[in-house]
Amino acid sequence: MRVGLIGALAVFLSVSPTVRLSAQDTTAGKTVYVKWCADCHGETGDGKGAAALYMLPRPRDFTGAVYKIRTTASGQLPTDADLMRAIDEGLPGTAMPAWQTRLSDGERRNVMAYLKTFSSFFSDTSQHPQLLKFSSEPGGGTGAEALRVGRQFYDSIHCYKCHGPQGRGDGPSAPDLKDDPGQPIFAADLHENWRFRGGPTAEDIYRRLRTGLDGTPMPSFSDLLDQKFLTEEQLWRVAQYVRSLSPPKAPEVRDVIHARQIAGTLPVSPDDSAWSRVDGYYFPLVGQIIRKPRWFAPAVAAIWVQALHNGKEIAVRLTWDDRSQSPDTGWNKYTRRLLQTMASDDSGPQTLAPWPDQVAVQFPPKIPEGMERPYFLMGSNSGSVYQWRWRSAPRGAVAGLARGIDRFDTLPPASGPAARAVWDHGQWRVVFTRTLATADTANELQFAVGRAIPVAFFAWDGSSAERDTRMALSTWYFLALDQPTPPGTFISPVIAMVVTLGLGMLVVVRAQRRGGRRAAARG
Repeated sequence: MRVGLIGALAVFLSVSPTVRLSAQDTTAGKTVYVKWCADCHGETGDGKGAAALYMLPRPRDFTGAVYKIRTTASGQLPTDADLMRAIDEGLPGTAMPAWQTRLSDGERRNVMAYLKTFSSFFSDTSQHPQLLKFSSEPGGGTGAEALRVGRQFYDSIHCYKCHGPQGRGDGPSAPDLKDDPGQPIFAADLHENWRFRGGPTAEDIYRRLRTGLDGTPMPSFSDLLDQKFLTEEQLWRVAQYVRSLSPPKAPEVRDVIHARQIAGTLPVSPDDSAWSRVDGYYFPLVGQIIRKPRWFAPAVAAIWVQALHNGKEIAVRLTWDDRSQSPDTGWNKYTRRLLQTMASDDSGPQTLAPWPDQVAVQFPPKIPEGMERPYFLMGSNSGSVYQWRWRSAPRGAVAGLARGIDRFDTLPPASGPAARAVWDHGQWRVVFTRTLATADTANELQFAVGRAIPVAFFAWDGSSAERDTRMALSTWYFLALDQPTPPGTFISPVIAMVVTLGLGMLVVVRAQRRGGRRAAARG
């Protein structure tokens, strides 16, 4: 009888992992919650903390017990392991950080137990969430045929309607997306898997396809398996196709952009094939939260930079994902909802306007001799910065001096860089070109080969109501115009190796001769 009870208990715990509260203290968990979680999630767990109004997506409302990242079926409670995973690893692409290295194991388990007290669903004995049975990943997922099948079903199950035909979140339904509380929400950019909420791997993506993201427009596709519309393998192929859209590994931030020197004409078209042979440098962008009105939820998360020069001119190519080509009236509903959702520092009311997309490249007016640089946030009255600014409407680029975030003095048109731009399926590609040296040495940066030139970047998405101080920005990095390696640099080491080898052989031969003479003398 005792063995039977133990076995029954083991089965019960295995199918109801949310009830396992051993070694968890909700009183201690409350202390952790109040200190680290309440400012975002609210004192009562309703997701309405003091910082919540500045965040998109909003912090989780624990009172409703609706969770996106689970291993259970859509509409069911998450397991304790699901909750712990979110606490430990955070949710990339949101304000939710990873707590595994910030809090002890006990603190994390206690706060997990406490946040469950906000909802009566967790204490409802009729709730028995079941772990979904996930199949194993089939092989050949990176092969052409597997990806072809994955793309086929990506279209068949209408992923493109939200995520777009190329997966950058620009589908026809994208402007109308909102979560269950009615707040605006983006379809994920499938080219940035390191920002996926539930993990970056094909297995993670497959699980999200099976569970859906409760509280959002992202459904579960498990019912299509039940209806035999597609097979497990075909759903896996969709996951593998989605994974293939991102780089093999998350990009690393490098401090120095190397502009290689080439002979002849620089590529000025954003889609010139020459750019495919140029190294790209990834730079994350963050919201401008120093000067009011501040912006905590920038739409442009990062920018890719490439550069070339030919000894006389420089070309800089910027690439960033942007779901809309602003201004776009088709996104007005989204923009209006965003303005109603996000808290504002503005003294006046927020009104809708046809704001363009914009990007800026920033340099010091002169190359500094040491590490001193102007203030990164567009300079100051005492130290200006030299900028190239481009906008989508009216389309064009200008050069000028910024003396603070609200002062930009345009330089004569003849001084500005040339710029060409392309927007295609949720991505902007812009190429700036300019001569290395100009006549206006007082105001314009004179590019020099072999020097480390500070550079920073700014971006605005018009359809996200970004303009003026509402923007995404980077810190200072460096641009280096490389020099071609002199032939002697390669020849000299070869000559040195030959000479060294020759001298070594000479020493060996002489030693052998001496040894031979000594042997003959002894004989």
